[in-house]
Parts: sequence; C-alpha cells; structure tokens
Amino acid sequence: MSDHAEMRSRAQSSASLNATDADLKALTAELHKLNSHRFIRIHNSTRRLVFFQFLRGLAFGLGSVVGATALVSVLVLVLSQIEFIPILGDLATEIIEEIQVDQNQ
Repeated sequence: MSDHAEMRSRAQSSASLNATDADLKALTAELHKLNSHRFIRIHNSTRRLVFFQFLRGLAFGLGSVVGATALVSVLVLVLSQIEFIPILGDLATEIIEEIQVDQNQ
C-alpha cells in the first residue's frame, strides 16, 4: 500500500508542477504582450511621454476655449431674448452690439 500511495503522491506532485509550469509560461506570455503594448512603450521613454502630454494639453486647451466660446455665445443669445428682466436683457444686448461692432471693423 505504501508503494501505491507514494506513486500517487509523486503523480499528484508532478501534475501540480506541470500546472504551475503552464501557469508560469502563460503569465510570462501575458507580461511580454503587456510590455510590447503602445501605452507602455510611450511611458518607458521620457521624451515620448513629455511630447504625448504636451499634445494632450494642447488638445485640452483648444477644446476648453472652443467649448466655452460656444457656451457663452449661446448664453448671451438666450439672455438677449429675455425682455422681462431689464438688467440682463440690456446687458446681453450691449454685449451683442459690441460683438457686432467688432465684427464690422
């Protein structure tokens, strides 16, 4: 019986080592795939990272300016149509007149 139990123990140990070896190989392959990813390659180089962040900042700044311009122009247009609030209506009308004067020049 002890020979049979010892053989079974060796077989289980061998199977466990094979599973661990297969897991290790799969993990190594995934790590290699991750390291070759574009995101990791950009962040491995300081020059690429600075350039990427610079472009990202330019895009964010431009988007913010364009979005704020559109929002303010729509807000001024809506406020200029409101006649029952004299202060806001007059202020919006003055802003629109200033914009039109600047466009005509």
